[in-house]
Amino acid sequence: MENLSLFTSIIFILTTALSIAVFHKALGKSSSGFRIIFIWTLLQGVLALTGFYLNTHNFPPPILLLLFPPVLMIVILFITTAGRRLIDQLMPQNLTRFHIVRIPVEVVLYLLYMDHQVPEIMTFAGGNYDIISGITAPFIYYYGYIRKSFGRVVLLCWNFISLGLLLNIVARAVLSAQSPFQKLAFDQPNIAIVHFPYIWLPSVIVPLVLFSHLVCIRSLFRKVPYKNG
Repeated sequence: MENLSLFTSIIFILTTALSIAVFHKALGKSSSGFRIIFIWTLLQGVLALTGFYLNTHNFPPPILLLLFPPVLMIVILFITTAGRRLIDQLMPQNLTRFHIVRIPVEVVLYLLYMDHQVPEIMTFAGGNYDIISGITAPFIYYYGYIRKSFGRVVLLCWNFISLGLLLNIVARAVLSAQSPFQKLAFDQPNIAIVHFPYIWLPSVIVPLVLFSHLVCIRSLFRKVPYKNG
């Protein structure tokens, strides 16, 4: 891509690596889950480098093709007995700590905006407040799961609010991307999202964040005792 800083790309590659590493710790003994994520990440990187997603006039739009497979996998995990058994083995405190990766993601989005690769509405300067979830995640982790000063109601509220912030930026990204569905930011569309390495934002990081919230919400509704780890 033109006008794109190598520094920004390196930050995002490191952010993606950090996201996978932190999520792997939350998976505990589930090595198969880590392998699936690693292979999916590698596949999306290769497809992006070959220009597979660059035809933005395809239907369905490429950004939806990036989101649909992992979202479908999440649905399967939640509706199947084996999937729920796997989910219930995960540690919600580690999944809560995982959301700190949303801070560097938002920093990268702002740098991309400065490089004219995404619209302002995808940044914290333009109504995307997802960075709040990343900033508050360590406090929720510490006071909710370590000190246990926060009750389930507070933890549920934080997860639902943070989930809403996630859906807000996803909607902004989809509606501002160059596609038949574009409704926003025609003066500066969302260009970066179908290029390497930013392809990993919708295909890897967003699904991991979504999954983490849903697992924590399920755990809190089931009133499962906090696990150590």
